Amino acid sequence: MRKSLNGNQLKIIAMTAMTLDHAASVTWPDYPTDWWILLIHVIGRLAAPIFWFFVAEGWHYTRNRGKYAGRLFLFAIVGHFAYNFAFGIPFLPFQTSVFNQTSVLWALFLGTGALYVNEHERWKQWQKTLAILAITILAFPADWSSIAVLAILQLSQHRGNFKRQMTGMMVCVSMYALVYVIFIHPLYGLTQLFTALAIPLLQCYSGERGKWKGMKWFFYLYYPLHLVLCGILRIALHGNMGVMIGG
Repeated sequence: MRKSLNGNQLKIIAMTAMTLDHAASVTWPDYPTDWWILLIHVIGRLAAPIFWFFVAEGWHYTRNRGKYAGRLFLFAIVGHFAYNFAFGIPFLPFQTSVFNQTSVLWALFLGTGALYVNEHERWKQWQKTLAILAITILAFPADWSSIAVLAILQLSQHRGNFKRQMTGMMVCVSMYALVYVIFIHPLYGLTQLFTALAIPLLQCYSGERGKWKGMKWFFYLYYPLHLVLCGILRIALHGNMGVMIGG
C-alpha cells in the first residue's frame, strides 16, 4: 500500500473525527440508535487509534521523554475541566459514576508511564507487571479507560511489525467493546470495534511528520477549545444536564 499520509494529515483526520463524535454526543444524548447518528459515532472511532499510535511514535522519537510526558500531564489537567464541562460531568470525580470521569488525555499521559516502566532495564518482570497494572487502574475512569494504556503499550512493543501492532490494539479494543456492551449500551459497545477503520489509514503512514511543526501545539489548544464549544452547545440545547454516562 502506498505510504501517502504524513503525521500531520493523520492527526487532522483524527481531530475531525473526534469533533464530529463529540458534537454528536452533546447534540443527541442518551445513546440514540438512529442509523445516521450511529454513523457519526462510527466515524468518530477513527480518532482514538490514531492518537494512541502517535503517542507511541512520539515516545520513540522525542529527545526529552520527561518533557513529553509532562506536557501530556499538563494538558490532561486542562482537558479534564474542558471534557467534563462538555458533557456535563462533575469536575470532582466519582460523584455519579466510575466511567468517563476525565478526558482521554489522562489515559494518554498514563500510557507514557507504562512505556517508561516497560523499558526500565533494572526492574524485574514482576515489578513491571505490577506497575503497569497500577497504571491501568489509574486510567480506568478516563475516556477509553485502561484500554488506551494497553493499546499504546501494544503499539510501542510491536513497533516495526504493523500487523502485530494492529492485532494487539484490536484485542485491547475488543475487551473495551465487551465491557461497553455489558455495562453501558450493547449497540454503542459494538461501535467501538469500528476503530478497525483506522487501520488502513495508519497503514498509509509515511513515517514523516509533515512540514508544519506547530501541529502538536495546535492539537493541545484545539482539544480543550472544541470541548468548551461542545459544552456551550450542550447547555444551549439541553440546559445544564449530563449527556453521557458519567454525567
